[in-house]
Parts: sequence; structure tokens; C-alpha cells
Amino acid sequence: MEFLFSEDQQLFQEGVRDFLSKECTPEQIRSLWDTDDGRSQGLWKALGELGLLGVLASEDHGGLGGNEVDFVLLLEEAGRAALSEPLAQNSALAIPLIRDLGSAELANTWLPRLTAGEATAVVGLEADPLVHAADSADLLILQHGSELHAVPGDSVTCVRQECNDFSRRLFQVDWTPDTATCIASGSQAEALIDLTFDRAILAAAAQQLGICQQLIDLAVDYAREREQFGVPIGSFQAVKHMLANVAVKLEFARPVVYRAADSVARGGDHRSLEVSHAKVAACEAAVAGAKASLQVHGAIGYTWEVDLHLWMKRAWALDVAWGTPSFHLARVGATVLADGTRIGPGGLDA
Repeated sequence: MEFLFSEDQQLFQEGVRDFLSKECTPEQIRSLWDTDDGRSQGLWKALGELGLLGVLASEDHGGLGGNEVDFVLLLEEAGRAALSEPLAQNSALAIPLIRDLGSAELANTWLPRLTAGEATAVVGLEADPLVHAADSADLLILQHGSELHAVPGDSVTCVRQECNDFSRRLFQVDWTPDTATCIASGSQAEALIDLTFDRAILAAAAQQLGICQQLIDLAVDYAREREQFGVPIGSFQAVKHMLANVAVKLEFARPVVYRAADSVARGGDHRSLEVSHAKVAACEAAVAGAKASLQVHGAIGYTWEVDLHLWMKRAWALDVAWGTPSFHLARVGATVLADGTRIGPGGLDA
């Protein structure tokens, strides 16, 4: 199978990269840490105007009518920029979930606003109960057993939880299920929960590609500038080999993530296997990139003043989001060994 991105997809990726390099700088990211919600409404609105928020929404609702193959490169750029806005939650999870529910009322009410950046929606599943940016969401789609509920943001209580990444604000959401908020139940809800879980895994893996690339770039730039024994440390064979090893891991992870995006977009028979494989490969590369970049930076890498922290801590946070490495390895192993075990969002034998 030959898998290539189109010229339009690549141009969109380049446009997003250029935009985020100017509008999502390390200084701007740090400035949001002291705000109430850690977000920039101006940037969120600009992402909507760029079309980034509505890639997976239909054109009738102000979107681009694309799929996960169109979106995966853009999520990669969000990781490269350490974007703190809930792009994955809103646009990779909530929008396609609302689209797939088949409720014209819900879609007409929310999708135009979500694609334009006028509102934000997030998703909370029992498999990963801490919800990113739940406190600033206008709509929360929450799982309750075999049901999905659409809950207004002012009807929930959000309790912030600790996270090593200051730009990734996680919340425990307390709410009361009600028949009026239930939007799906039974087999329909279970199928949507499984699909949304796999979309979340894919989104995390795609971001890790960009994070890993940025960690490599930071290490290379520093290795060119830092001198020891009168020469740049980048000239040392040990440093070259360490960074080359990470680069190899990244290049092997990319096609795995892109294949998973294709599987999600087209409803592949082995979708869950492929997204878990993608997360294992991408997270392994990103965590290795964080370790190597920290080693290259040496003692200065431990200080807050160095930008390395923004990507290193995001790599660590996404490594355990939407399933730990051991969970995904078990998921892949159960499929490869074909022992009949299914591992869904709830764990073994789900």
C-alpha cells in the first residue's frame, strides 16, 4: 500500500506550522500559566478562522468535511508548538462525536459555534476520567456507564488535579446524570465510546510526533552552540549517536501513526490495534527524545528558564493519557496473539 499525503494536506500543515510559530511562542505559553483558565480566547478564535477547529465537521456546519488523515498532520503541528488550547478535545473528539450521533438538533446548535471558535466542547470518558480544559468548556460530553450525556458547562463542578505540565489543566468533573441530558445509550453509546477512545489515542500519538521532533531540534540547536574542550558538543560521537537513535525512533513511529489515522478514518477492522500501536511507538520516541534532550542540555536543562520543559513535560503527560504504555502493549499483544481477549476502554475483557 502506498500512502502519501496530498499537496493540499502538506500545504495546510505548513500554514499551521507558520501560524503557530508566530502565535504560540514559549513566552506566550508561559504567560497563560497565571491566567484563570490557562487559555487564549484570541488564539482560539484565530484557530477557528484558520479552519483548524472544523477539519472533521461537515461543510454544512462550517467545517472542512475532512477525516483523521486530513487532521493527523495538524495535530502533529499542535504538538510541535506545545499548544495549550484543547484542540484535541474539541476538534478530534467532541466534534466528530456530535457529528456521528445523528442528532440534527445537537449538531445544528453546537457544531457551527465549535468550528468557528465561538465555543468549546470537551469529552470525558470513564477510561480517562480527568478532563482537559473542562473548566472553560461550554459543553461537556460525558460517559455514564453505557450512556453518553451532553451537559452544559454551568451544570458541572470542576476540581483541578495536579499535572506536571502547567499548560495541561486537568479536572475531575462532578455532575448528576439526567434523562434530559442523555444523548445515546446501549449499543449505540458503547460503539461511540469505543470510537471516541480510539480517536483520543490517535490524537495523543499524533501530538507526540511533533513533540519529539521539537525535542530533537532543541537538542541539536543547543549542541551546536554549547562548547566543551573548545569545540561544540554536537561534534562528539556520543551526542550524535544519542540524537540519531531518537530520530530513528521518530521516523519509525510516523508511518505507524499515519496508518492508524487511515484506519480510524475508514473504519478499519483492526482500528484499536493500530491506534494502540501508534501510541506505543510515538510515546516511546517522545519520551526518548525528552531524555536525550535533557542529557544534551545538561544541568541547565533542569531550570525553568529553558524552553525544553514545555515539550519534555508534555511528552510525559501524554505518555500516560488515554491509557498507559502497559495498557496499550497489552492491547496490541491480545490482538497479535489472537487469544480472543478484547481490551476496550474499560480494560481487559471489556
